[in-house]
Amino acid sequence: MGVQIVRVSLSTVSIFRSSFRSTKPYNFRHSTVRSFAAMADEVVRGNVLPNGVALITLDRPKALNAMNLDMDIKYKSYLDEWETDPRVKCVLVESSSSRAFSAGMDIKGVVAEIQKDKSTPLVQKVFTAEYSLICKIFEYKKPYICFMDGITMGFGIGLSGHGRYRLITEKTVLAMPENGIGLFPDVGFAYIAAKSPGEGAVGAYLGLTGNRVSTPADALYVGLGTHYVPSGSLAALKEDLLATTFSKDPDQDIKTLLERYNRNPESEPRLKLILPRIISTFGSKKSVKEVIEELENHQLSGDALVAEWAKDALQGLKKGAPFSLCFTDKYFSRVASARGNSNNVLSTLTGVMKTEYRIALRSSLRNDFSEGVRAVLVDKDQNPKWNPSSLEEVKTAEIEALFEPLGPEVEELNV
Repeated sequence: MGVQIVRVSLSTVSIFRSSFRSTKPYNFRHSTVRSFAAMADEVVRGNVLPNGVALITLDRPKALNAMNLDMDIKYKSYLDEWETDPRVKCVLVESSSSRAFSAGMDIKGVVAEIQKDKSTPLVQKVFTAEYSLICKIFEYKKPYICFMDGITMGFGIGLSGHGRYRLITEKTVLAMPENGIGLFPDVGFAYIAAKSPGEGAVGAYLGLTGNRVSTPADALYVGLGTHYVPSGSLAALKEDLLATTFSKDPDQDIKTLLERYNRNPESEPRLKLILPRIISTFGSKKSVKEVIEELENHQLSGDALVAEWAKDALQGLKKGAPFSLCFTDKYFSRVASARGNSNNVLSTLTGVMKTEYRIALRSSLRNDFSEGVRAVLVDKDQNPKWNPSSLEEVKTAEIEALFEPLGPEVEELNV
């Protein structure tokens, strides 16, 4: 689903605290519905420019462009309309602020509704809107360009990481820290992770730990970005794109333009330098307990880079709910194993999103989710009381139950 938290650690908690400071909870009663719908028109703006560039601008800077249900619906309505509009040659998505593309989903209100009524229809509506939008982006028939400038996390990665052209800047900060609030890294990140270096080991490491990717070199290496364009050059690139006279092949026109602005990162990918350690730790179908043990050994390495990486990874893991960690470990392994096997539903993004819909509906109702949001975002005591409280107490049967088809009273995701 994506959540607007940066990294579940004390050093960065201030970012996701501020993310929610201006975020109002959902209330689907009385006139609030109309006010949120009206707000969506203001904060998700869509325009078709004269040369055929369709522009979406996210403009909710105080909330780091956190996405609520009405914003999701508005965003998808633009894409649906433009896909068949002959005037539209490509879609460009940007933020009004370089601080954040999108920090994820506007989450506190969803939790508040769940606490009032566990059968609230809001949960299904939100995940249906998010996941169908992700599938639309992935399968979009026209070029889809995203300026991933600033914080791009959770559902922010869902909006950008599945698009055709993913532009990273030196300000881009990427992360999937959902385990730290008792959920799981969703928005199809497991599908992206499966294609990452080390046969998915790098993606598994990022999904389990919630650690940040904060250099252009690493963002490109992982596969979250396709091009590196300095933040200061985005305005000129946009101007040139809006001045382009498109041929019958807009994709080629865009590729040619992007090559003019594309730059090589100044440093080597840090993740590439420690790839053997990442593979041995996260790519060997180890249990979470075994992963932690191996990281503790790596902390003692004489190689300062390896020791620092292991320390950071352990800090990330120790912030995660035990159930979430065990589930993520098993889930990411399954998606990575399914890659290239057309008979496996998890080999396609559509299959992944349908599976995640089942998982999300169930895991969002677990106590860990509301408790994680309470500890990290509401009371901010950073002391969640997870249930189960340890890795040893996590039951495999409960993990497997999340994958099961939904009952007759709840429809599966229709994408």
